[in-house]
Amino acid sequence: MSEVFVKLFSGKGTNELAERISKSYGQALGQCSSQRFSDGELSFSYNESVRGCDVFLIQSTTPPTDNIMELLLMIDAAKRASAKYVTVVIPYFGYARQDRKDRPRVAIAAKLMANLISAAGASRIMTMDLHAGQIQGFFDIPVDHLDGTAIFVPYIRSLNLQNLIFASPDVGGSARARAFAKHFGAEIVICDKHRKRANEIASMQVIGDVEGKDVVLVDDLADTAGTISKAANLIKEKGANSVRAICTHAILSGKAYENIEASELEELIVADTIPLKKESSKIKVLTVAELFAQAINNVHNYGSISSLFINN
Repeated sequence: MSEVFVKLFSGKGTNELAERISKSYGQALGQCSSQRFSDGELSFSYNESVRGCDVFLIQSTTPPTDNIMELLLMIDAAKRASAKYVTVVIPYFGYARQDRKDRPRVAIAAKLMANLISAAGASRIMTMDLHAGQIQGFFDIPVDHLDGTAIFVPYIRSLNLQNLIFASPDVGGSARARAFAKHFGAEIVICDKHRKRANEIASMQVIGDVEGKDVVLVDDLADTAGTISKAANLIKEKGANSVRAICTHAILSGKAYENIEASELEELIVADTIPLKKESSKIKVLTVAELFAQAINNVHNYGSISSLFINN
């Protein structure tokens, strides 16, 4: 039986992280080309053979939507070039916030994304810290859902915070905060918020005692950073000693950087699943390259993915 070779390719949306993953894996990225017609239409091709190979395509589906279209073209091109397996590595899975019908006549964009990726010909999905874990069920192909605690917990532990307590910026994220608290034997508090519309908070209150505590807010992403900034300010008003935040995916759109700089946050700890638009003294970036490289190796060699979780 002939050996199945691994080939890694990167889309334009996550090229820096893809370079780090390939370096950690010990193999250079494959050669490919993405071109654009005068009207903006994308064209994609591989510059080397992928026939019979185990192909891993690395691309976060961040805005603009060209990144999604490029990923779909990458999958289709790999299938048509006779790749044996096509694993789509999506460090940040976009449109995940639209995962249900929370009001009449709306699209469930996360399910649509899953349909598009599956229809394009992906054999497997690898991602990290989905907005809601049940999105895995939108796919009819295997999903490897990596856990950001593997990189964030060691960093928080290195800070040696004396009165550590974890907080969720909303009721829906309490399970995520509780997962972190479990590693430290710590308690959690919840910031109950009410929105008038997307990206606009009408009111917020803290449920729990934070006085004299070193608080770490936990969320899956930071978009305008309005929620995390308001929560940090409110927690500080309630007598907290310090406030930090962990947000895996740093979307950071609109006035996000201004909100972070003006907030009581000592630091915002993020992963490099999305490249930062600019540097900030308050933003600490941790790389997930080694974690994804190990996951790619384990998938190729039929190893365990759960072995990469910090619980193990």
